[in-house]
Amino acid sequence: MSSPLETLWEEVRELTFGTTPQIDRLHTPPTPLHFLRHYLSQNKPFILSASAATTLRWPATALWSSTSYLRQTLSNSTVSLHLTPTGHADSIATHPTSPNSLCFASAHVQQTPFSAAIDAIQSSSIDSDGGFVAYLQQQNDCFRGEYGALAGDCDSDVGWATEAIGSLPEAVNLWIGNGLSETSFHKDHYENLYAVVTGEKHFVLLPPTDVHRMYIRGYPAATYTYSQETGEFKLELENPVRHVPWCSVNPYPSPENKEKEMSEFPLYHNGPKPFEVTVKAGEILYLPSMWFHHVRQTPDPRGLTIAVNYWYDMQFDIKYAYFNFLQSLPPPPKPTSCKSRSLDDSLLNENESDCDEKCREE
Repeated sequence: MSSPLETLWEEVRELTFGTTPQIDRLHTPPTPLHFLRHYLSQNKPFILSASAATTLRWPATALWSSTSYLRQTLSNSTVSLHLTPTGHADSIATHPTSPNSLCFASAHVQQTPFSAAIDAIQSSSIDSDGGFVAYLQQQNDCFRGEYGALAGDCDSDVGWATEAIGSLPEAVNLWIGNGLSETSFHKDHYENLYAVVTGEKHFVLLPPTDVHRMYIRGYPAATYTYSQETGEFKLELENPVRHVPWCSVNPYPSPENKEKEMSEFPLYHNGPKPFEVTVKAGEILYLPSMWFHHVRQTPDPRGLTIAVNYWYDMQFDIKYAYFNFLQSLPPPPKPTSCKSRSLDDSLLNENESDCDEKCREE
């Protein structure tokens, strides 16, 4: 017999997406009123297709295909380059001093001339002898700061979203990476308009009502440090210890770990199928606030994926109150064969303020 929460998961999909659930794909930009009524107020995602003549009439869609243009325009810019050994930052990793435990790992960040940063991204590699994955993904309104020289290549906001929401974006961010970077499941308290300029982004999406399927647990925070001399990474725990509530599920477990992951996280693997969408160059994804999302990317022929996203503040209204109440409820019963991690399950519904900061890898 299904639990009330499991019934909720199914009903949300049926009421929001119908009997053949899929993310809407629009071929013309919505009017502000249409966006407000059918998507923003319903917390419902959609993709604005590249087939729309007015989707992205940005100089960036032509100019940014030239790496030399980017290098020249940002020749005097120093940017925040994020480095990891695996391409996974803001994600769960093996605890540095306890191999049977886990921690929340953040990237090593260093200030780098833009041209050198592009070189690092294009030369990224993962192998047994070392290597690193570089990603430009600073999320502090970086497009209007570190990359201000490119500001004229894109719209300063998304007009129909700005009018519907009633405010300008809180932050605009630029993302430049390669096919090795991957973003673990997380959510943000922003209405997100995510525009891909080159390459593709692959999203796995779950609505906020599926919070129990994410197995949010508290992990001790740690940060990678990287030595330029030795080319080695070291993962260091924060002192004093700080626990970060984070999603435990990996939607793409390796073949050798798949059975273990399915046993450990049955609510995710045995529940309703997540939504999987690909956002291509010239397209915009509306990612509603508090939706859980996991992101991978496919680069363009140069080995780069470039995107710009606009973060609009969400309304902390009755929807937010409903979500807080929902996550306070105990999860549905687990099968008796389910193995649990050696972490305190009381952290499952821990306050999530730490993971709702703007520092998120996309």
